[in-house]
Amino acid sequence: MSKSMRSWRNRVTKRMRGRDADRGANIIEYVGMLILVAGIIVAIQGLGLAGRISGAISAWVGAVIG
Repeated sequence: MSKSMRSWRNRVTKRMRGRDADRGANIIEYVGMLILVAGIIVAIQGLGLAGRISGAISAWVGAVIG
């Protein structure tokens, strides 16, 4: 393995395992999750599935509880 390849591998490994491994990713992950959840809610409301989902959950809980 060449010296530059070892250097690159060591640098990447250090960044992945170091204390700054997740630096900057947190806010992006939160925004992504927020957009995903908002999209699901909009889709449920737009397709009129709220009543069907509620009914299915109620039926499932009723079947489990008895």
